[in-house]
Amino acid sequence: MIYLFQFKLSLSMDNKKIKESAKQIFSDYIESTGHRKTPERFAIVEEIYSLDGHFDVESLYLSMKSKNYRVSRATLYNTIDLLIDSKLIVKHQFGKNIAQYERAFNSETHDHMIDLEKGTITEFFDPRIRQIIEDACKKNNFELSHHTLYIYGVKRKQQRTRTKKTETEN
Repeated sequence: MIYLFQFKLSLSMDNKKIKESAKQIFSDYIESTGHRKTPERFAIVEEIYSLDGHFDVESLYLSMKSKNYRVSRATLYNTIDLLIDSKLIVKHQFGKNIAQYERAFNSETHDHMIDLEKGTITEFFDPRIRQIIEDACKKNNFELSHHTLYIYGVKRKQQRTRTKKTETEN
């Protein structure tokens, strides 16, 4: 069975706990690597963990600017790199020039289908894929860290069972 879905964490207490945990992980990471803890960096973590789905740096910048955050693009790019290194976000290159990112902490395992005509991204989960990967790793004595699956194609339009011509012929 294949499950198609969009990840949308509710704005419940769980989401608040996820944000706080992400901030703590980030704080521990930047402290252990000798980077400065700045309010701007934590505001970026807060904003990212408030978003649903994928984002690019420019849309994140505009979103933060519209909320009166004073964060430069350079700070965004530098913080994005730190967030990738700390495993709090994942970078995707979906065939376009613009990199997209998504939250990684407390995120469900999923894969991506990219529509080449519209550029839309559908996230899905199929437990059979994970099982195949685990079986292949076991067979080859390979320890799995993570996997990434991108499927590129064109979403078919749903076909009508009868055309107007057929209907008029009857």
